[in-house]
Amino acid sequence: MADTAHLNSVYVVTILKIIGISYVAEFGAQIAKDAGQGSLAGKIELAGKIMILVMAIPIMTAIIETVMGLIPQVGGT
Repeated sequence: MADTAHLNSVYVVTILKIIGISYVAEFGAQIAKDAGQGSLAGKIELAGKIMILVMAIPIMTAIIETVMGLIPQVGGT
């Protein structure tokens, strides 16, 4: 599907990894909560969010570059 939509496969792979990280982090946090370790669950959730944020940087950069390319330049030569 990514090829037919002419998407860069790096972005698709990154999004799939992000989805996987979110499921694993949520699963780990729920196990920790069930074991009565609420503090550990919070740390697992935080680690998952940080990993997702770091992995999303290239996608966010590409989006910003695309938007900046669509905005006309004002006052240039």
